[in-house]
Amino acid sequence: MYKLKNYMEDLVSKRTDGILKSMDVCKCDKCRLDIIALALNSLPSKYVVSAKGELYAKVSELEQQFDIDVETAIIKAAFFVNENPRHNNEE
Repeated sequence: MYKLKNYMEDLVSKRTDGILKSMDVCKCDKCRLDIIALALNSLPSKYVVSAKGELYAKVSELEQQFDIDVETAIIKAAFFVNENPRHNNEE
């Protein structure tokens, strides 16, 4: 059975933890997920269905500009979420 997947979700999730280690921002679960969601909303989706499609997405990941765009989106999102935290809101 085929499954549709946004490859960017995995990439941004993995990269976020490494980037947040070097930043003075809140790293609680809620803020971390808000950062990931905000970063994903600012990046183009990379949907894959097959293993071949996922391989193509991974090759694109190696491109320097693509890497810079992902890192920039995460950093901008981290600063925004840190200035507007929702972790104390009851939702």
